[in-house]
Amino acid sequence: MENLPEDVLACLSAHPDIEVIDCMMPDMVGMVRGKQLPIDALKKLYTTGIPLPTSSALMDSKGQLVDTVVEGPQDGDPDRICKPVPGTFSFVPWAPRPTAQVLLSQHEKDGSLFAADPRAALVNALEPLANMGLTPVVALELEFYLTEPNLPLRPAKTPNGWTPLTGAQATGFEDLYDFDDFLRELYAVCAEQNLPAEGVLSEYGPGQFEVNLTHVANIVKACDQAMLLKRAIKGVARKHGMVATFMAKPYADCAGSGMHAHISLLDRDGNNVFGRKGGNNWSDVFEHAVGGLQATMAESMAIFAPNANSYRRFQKGSYVPLTPTWGPNHRGVSLRIPLADAANMRVEHRVSGADANPYLVAAAIVAGIHHGIDAKVKPGPMVEEETVLGEEKATLPSRWPQALDRFEAGQILPRYLGARYHDYFLKCRRFEEESFHSEVSERDLDWYWRAT
Repeated sequence: MENLPEDVLACLSAHPDIEVIDCMMPDMVGMVRGKQLPIDALKKLYTTGIPLPTSSALMDSKGQLVDTVVEGPQDGDPDRICKPVPGTFSFVPWAPRPTAQVLLSQHEKDGSLFAADPRAALVNALEPLANMGLTPVVALELEFYLTEPNLPLRPAKTPNGWTPLTGAQATGFEDLYDFDDFLRELYAVCAEQNLPAEGVLSEYGPGQFEVNLTHVANIVKACDQAMLLKRAIKGVARKHGMVATFMAKPYADCAGSGMHAHISLLDRDGNNVFGRKGGNNWSDVFEHAVGGLQATMAESMAIFAPNANSYRRFQKGSYVPLTPTWGPNHRGVSLRIPLADAANMRVEHRVSGADANPYLVAAAIVAGIHHGIDAKVKPGPMVEEETVLGEEKATLPSRWPQALDRFEAGQILPRYLGARYHDYFLKCRRFEEESFHSEVSERDLDWYWRAT
């Protein structure tokens, strides 16, 4: 086929039997939605794009329309043109028939990104840093659980039939060996789809793992890769008879799953502006960035913890921060400074759950960094290495309605996400929060049915 990008041509050459294309766009809650097209539609896809309903980017976690926003249920849900994201066309090895996939971005009639597309919110948030001549470099770490495919929820059975290990067994190798077939195929899929997975480790829960992506000097691309990695993990798990879940807290008595972001800043000459020689190895710019991240953390919590289950993760003594602390080589703080020399100085943002939308998490982080640098915000007291934190006072919103209140009252994020997207997010998440809490659960009946 003529006039197609090189990655598309390479994929078609390697897999000439492809029958269909999964055309996917990320929505607000970090799921992919879209449509499947026959391979015959490929030329049209890359020439004119394809139409998808406006509401595709604004649904709740159950895929329902949100009736508190105009776009969708109130205005007839008009189509907008969606176009392929360059470099995201790849083969889908786990699919039951020969399938390719590609990420899409949603556009207005004038060709600009549609404001409800989370990629647009990140692009907007990046512009102030770009105007300073600064480029974020980011690496994302994603935690997830492998579970059986049916409820009640249980850890996945080991393929070798051995009894799963008890306890946390963090950083052990037995779980890696038990699920070696899954992990080996996942690595092969990542290689096929050009996803730079750097390593995997066993985490603190039964059947819980973490996959790390390498540092990328294009934060939008890094978020594209995170979306595709989550899809790959879920797809390979499905092929092996398991469910991979990125729920923040699938088990009440086990560790939650986070999405940690390591981020640094390069100037126009490629120098890391967070580092300096001597002393603490970090610069005044770095401290201002930390101050900005602290200042914006409370109003960003609704993004870092986007649903009801997200707040189950915030428990004392769980390496999940409850206040915007910072310090070197300490996993109990929100903003950790990993061991690094000046050239590799970075901050690890540890607040977000694995269930969050990576584009919006990245947008909130770069917003905080720019705000701190621009306003020269001084950080609060630093937590020294090996400090015993003791009883930590929770100052971040630890319940969903509180987080949405702080988001609504926030004065900083709207300048970066765009006022329109800020309003979309608030209305859509309020809708889901109210819907979730209006249902009568089994817990309601267990606690109150006979007792009241």
